[in-house]
Amino acid sequence: MSLRRFSSWMCAGLLLLGSGLMAADFPDPALDNKTQRGKQTAVLAGGCFWCTEVVFQQIEGVEKVVSGYSGGDAASAHYDMVSTGTTGHAEVVEVTFNPQKISYGQLLKVFFDIAHDPTQLNRQGPDKGSQYRSAIFYSNAEQKKIAEAYIKQLDQAKVFRSPIVTQVVELKAFYPAEPHHQNFCNRNPQNSYVQAIAMPKVQKAKDKVPELLKKK
Repeated sequence: MSLRRFSSWMCAGLLLLGSGLMAADFPDPALDNKTQRGKQTAVLAGGCFWCTEVVFQQIEGVEKVVSGYSGGDAASAHYDMVSTGTTGHAEVVEVTFNPQKISYGQLLKVFFDIAHDPTQLNRQGPDKGSQYRSAIFYSNAEQKKIAEAYIKQLDQAKVFRSPIVTQVVELKAFYPAEPHHQNFCNRNPQNSYVQAIAMPKVQKAKDKVPELLKKK
């Protein structure tokens, strides 16, 4: 991993876990679909994919999480190119889930409340660039409707001190990242970036949404 990941991690404690977040309880989405059947996928961008991946791995009903890239073309879906911030790609996770155990709306609650700060434009904590933007890549009209409604709900309720900047865009393609990026946090628990940025988010999930976590 590029050294840029680590250059400013020591100040990340001041930036992560939602610098724009108010103290109020985080609401459930008013619009959701809890009647779907069969495996579903959600593609979400919330900064470093290591961190979003490990958060969603904790959630009951999530069967698989793959780190990757969306927003650009196949030729540029490689880490060294994406890291330039010029490819159109964002670092994303593809979350495969059982909608009988966790709804799409509840995944978005985890995304907005736990996984990242949706008020930071083209950055997330110490990581800067459009590849770290906040985005929801919807695969059908229902996902788009739920995502847009939830953003409107959160903004109207002033859950965050600043407006949400999350993009809601159609998923054109998902490209898995290189093998060494997959399951990174679980394979490298002592990594300094993982300790400083990812693990506090896992703890936040345990503290705020214990009802949504997998039973050990």
